[in-house]
Amino acid sequence: MSGVSVLTLVKNRPTHLGRLVEGLQRSRATPLELVIVDMSDDPVVVEPFCGFPVTVVRLSADGLPLAQARNLAARHARGSVLLFLDVDCIPSRALVGRLQADLADHDALICAQVGYLGPDAVPNSWTEEGLAEASQSHPVRDFPTSGLRVEDNAGLFWSLTFGIRRDRFERLGGFDEDFTGYGAEDTDFGFRCREAGVPLMFAGGLGSFHQHHGVYDPPLQHYEDIVRNALRFHQRWGVWPMEGWLKCFEALGLIVLQEERLIRCRAPTPDEIEAARQPFNVRF
Repeated sequence: MSGVSVLTLVKNRPTHLGRLVEGLQRSRATPLELVIVDMSDDPVVVEPFCGFPVTVVRLSADGLPLAQARNLAARHARGSVLLFLDVDCIPSRALVGRLQADLADHDALICAQVGYLGPDAVPNSWTEEGLAEASQSHPVRDFPTSGLRVEDNAGLFWSLTFGIRRDRFERLGGFDEDFTGYGAEDTDFGFRCREAGVPLMFAGGLGSFHQHHGVYDPPLQHYEDIVRNALRFHQRWGVWPMEGWLKCFEALGLIVLQEERLIRCRAPTPDEIEAARQPFNVRF
């Protein structure tokens, strides 16, 4: 059994969670444990021991308090390595063992490569080979074909599937819970790692497979969180995070974005939010 604690957050996606657990059960290196922070309307049900111990921690909160939830999961973890796995991600057989080995050699923030799946790409009898064939790489994140590569742009840290040593996470203070709700908390964490001299590294070879779900583009349903967290991020770092989303907000007349100022004009209407809902066949 490895010394890897797998941590995930779930809110009303029990099917996706079940496939994540199934992926971990197929892992070549068994994780030490799975810690689930459950924000669902109805509590999730997971077998308490399915080849590894499972701990479910309930968090009752409005919205998606991502920083708070990730820190809560880490506080319940026992492993020397923390593997944060988005609930939509099915881990590859190699992921747990590979991250443990990589983090034994490197005190780093390591992002694993994620393959994105379209609708109906995960049959009940899914295989990893089938998922790999059906998956698509992210268009703006360039991973090596194998091994590790240092990524100098801390803004490309992506929290879908990443690992870090537990003691390093604790010394960094975890995610900043002053970023409330959705957006910018992961970019801030990447920047703080850079400032602490912790390199961001991209691990080649598919580490997980992102299960399809509906999205909003731009994510107008998180407008308040994104604007609030963007202002906090800019105050700290002097640059705007989530710039693509902010420019979309500006085009809709919701904000005015300047080099040093973000002016809030109005919230999106329910019709505007609904219009941002993407067709079911869009992957990203």
